[in-house]
This record gives sequence, structure tokens and C-alpha cells, in this order.
Amino acid sequence: MTSFDRSVAFVKANACGNDFLIVDSSYVPADIADFSRRMCDRHHGVGADGVEWLYPAPDADVQARLFNADGSEAEISGNGTRCVAAYLCSEQAKETFAIRTGAGVKTCILTSRNESSYEFEMAMGEPQIGDEFPVKLAFAEVRGVPISMGNPHYVIFVKEFSPVWQEEAAEIGRLPRFKQGTNVELVIVKDKSNLEVRFFERGVGETQSSGTGSCASAVAAIAAKRAQSPVRVYASGGVQTVRWEEGQVFLRGSAQLVCRGDFFI
Repeated sequence: MTSFDRSVAFVKANACGNDFLIVDSSYVPADIADFSRRMCDRHHGVGADGVEWLYPAPDADVQARLFNADGSEAEISGNGTRCVAAYLCSEQAKETFAIRTGAGVKTCILTSRNESSYEFEMAMGEPQIGDEFPVKLAFAEVRGVPISMGNPHYVIFVKEFSPVWQEEAAEIGRLPRFKQGTNVELVIVKDKSNLEVRFFERGVGETQSSGTGSCASAVAAIAAKRAQSPVRVYASGGVQTVRWEEGQVFLRGSAQLVCRGDFFI
């Protein structure tokens, strides 16, 4: 048997530039964290922000376990879950998909499709909003709002994006105050309906987009009366729309299936 006979099948997808590898659980290795890290490596692997490992689920269409590019496991990715829904939609004649994540079962409803490109609205559940608090960094102090969308976020309103915002966001994520780390969002409020956001995610770093980060940013802006639902969230990878109605958050955005392949072991 050659190395080419031992391979792991995957599908690559992206949601507004936030890219993921989708792999069936039948391929799960003994060290899933290390293997996920190898697959996500952009120079020696396939390259992705994370791997969504798919398992059977008794109460949903599938269970998705997300491993970040650094091998750490995360509760959920809104964009990653939407990519899973796109994959399921390509395989099944359905338009509604229930996906079990580490943050509970999320329902994705297909709103449009054009060949390998899809758009879904996803029910994200009820956000948890904390009180704004400051954090001290090496050369600055910033104030942010902690938001949970099933995973932790720290949302900072800014007038412009600092040239060193990535370094500051990385420093925030390492602070002892965030015992499980945190995703960091920098938000410019354009007007009541539009936000411009930059994302720095646990286990990955800067990403072109974030589903749960878009939700957290919109919720923080609406709660502070800086915006009103629905809110369009613009990022370097594209735009998503967030509704916050009757306590529940809904996320609408695209997902595109990019390719299928085999990762040689």
C-alpha cells in the first residue's frame, strides 16, 4: 500500500471567505486535533480556517464538530455551520437542515441557490450580553462588550481600524480574564443599518468573515442603540445580514462549495 492509497476525502467550502474543510467522521484519526491542524495548514496541507467533522446525530440531520486551524476545538462557527448546510443541500433534496453543534442544534433554511453557491438563513438562538468593561494592553486601553453566541466574543466599537489592530486583538485573546479565550470584533458603525467589522478568531487569527462574530457585532450595536434590526455586516470577505427579533438572532449569508479532494496521509 502506498501513501496514495491512504487518503481522507474532503469537501472545501467557504462562507464570505471564511473557509472550511468538511470531512466525514469515518475518517476521524486517533489524534483529531493534530490531523485537523495538518489539513488546515495553508502551505503543507489543504488550507482552511477550520475542519467540520460530520457525525450521525439522533436529533438532527448531522452533528458537526469544529476544529480550528490550530487544532483547538470550538463550540460553533456560524459560517462553518452554513458551509455544512450547503454540503448537505448538495447531497439531499431538502431545503431545511438541523445541525447539531457544540452550542446546540441550529436550523439552516435555504433561501436561494445557484449551482454550487447557496444562501441560508440560520437560527442562531438567544445571545447573552454582558456589561462593557475595559482591558489594558501593552500600549493602550480599550473597552468592549462581552457577547456569547454559544461561543465568546468581545466587541469593540472604533472610529477606524488601527494599523496594528491584529496585534491588539491577539493580545486581548490571550488575556487571563478570558479563561476560554475570546473572539475579537472591531466595529465601525456606518449608520443604523450598516456595520463594518474586522474579525480575529480564537485558534485562527484574522478571518475574512465570521458568522457568530457578525451576530455578536450586530447585537452589541443594537443593544447600545447604535443600530437597529436588521443590520448588514460588511467584512473583507463579504456581507451578511443579522436580524434580532423577539430575543432570537437570525443570520443570513452565502456559502459556496469550492472543491472535492483527497488528503494523503
